[in-house]
Formats: sequence, structure tokens, C-alpha cells
Amino acid sequence: MALEALRGDKTIQEIAVRHKVHPNQVTMWKQRAVEGMKEVFTKGAERATGDHVGEIRDLHAKIGELTVKRDFLAKGLKW
Repeated sequence: MALEALRGDKTIQEIAVRHKVHPNQVTMWKQRAVEGMKEVFTKGAERATGDHVGEIRDLHAKIGELTVKRDFLAKGLKW
């Protein structure tokens, strides 16, 4: 319903009648959708960068762990 209201093809009243809700509810959902979109495009980009940093750190740790295991096993096979 919020997307319908954002599109602007129909009035808030038409959307409310069609879905059997109060027009104020549609207006509130529309406002929340707009606020949510702002967050996606601002904080979402910041979160994505933060996620990548954490993922890279985890991958480096895994590479180190696998290198240690490989070296240990290589020494064991040289017996």
C-alpha cells in the first residue's frame, strides 16, 4: 500500500478504500516508507562498508589459520 501511495497513481482515499483501511494508516505507512528509503540510501551504504571490513578481517583470519594448518601438515609429512 505504501508503494501504491508513493507511485501517486491513485489517491490515498482510493488506496484506503481498496484495502479496507483508514486513510490515515496509508499516509502513515507512506511516511515510514519515505523515511526508510532515506535510511537505506544513507546508513545502508555505511553499513555495507562496515560489513565488508568485518568480512575482510574474518577472511584474513581464516587464511592465517589455513596457512598454519598447511605448514603443520607439511612438516608432519616430511618425517
